[in-house]
Amino acid sequence: MEQRVTSLNTKKMIAASLKQFMMHKPLSKITVSEIVADCGINRKTFYYHFEDIQDLLKWLLEQEAFEIVKQFDLVRDSEKVISFVLNYVEENKHILECAYDSMGRDELRRFFRKDIFALVMGLIQEAENLHGVCADAEYKEFLCDFFTNAVEGQIIEALRTRKPYDKEKFTRYLVSTMKSTLHAALLEMS
Repeated sequence: MEQRVTSLNTKKMIAASLKQFMMHKPLSKITVSEIVADCGINRKTFYYHFEDIQDLLKWLLEQEAFEIVKQFDLVRDSEKVISFVLNYVEENKHILECAYDSMGRDELRRFFRKDIFALVMGLIQEAENLHGVCADAEYKEFLCDFFTNAVEGQIIEALRTRKPYDKEKFTRYLVSTMKSTLHAALLEMS
């Protein structure tokens, strides 16, 4: 157990170093040598934990996403979850912009996908309970994919265009559109 904690702490230290470098330079210009020097570790330690800087970036994003999701009841706190994600995007814009430039749109979408998929599935289940219907598993999967793609797209578009927007209104629009459309879709198909 102690080794696992030490390993996680080492990974977090390396990730924190990467975040600092990403504040000042593009991901493609950051080297393993800079990170290990900043952390006071050797290259072997870096490569024990990560294949390369891209792998480190993916781990960083996944780790932070995990922290977001475990804080909320995705069904009851849907507006809070979306608001939290938008705040995360705003506070970590430099990291996500670097990730977008380095990994591309599809890879960044994969980062958001698992958490947003869980949120949407929770909203679908809430709508089923509210209306006393039980949708076909294939249709629920379709709805979940549809809305997950829509939410991911909206978040990434807001990041990509770098236009200011009203987060509260954006959150209300997303949640209202998902809930009302999900309710209507489930009633239509049952």
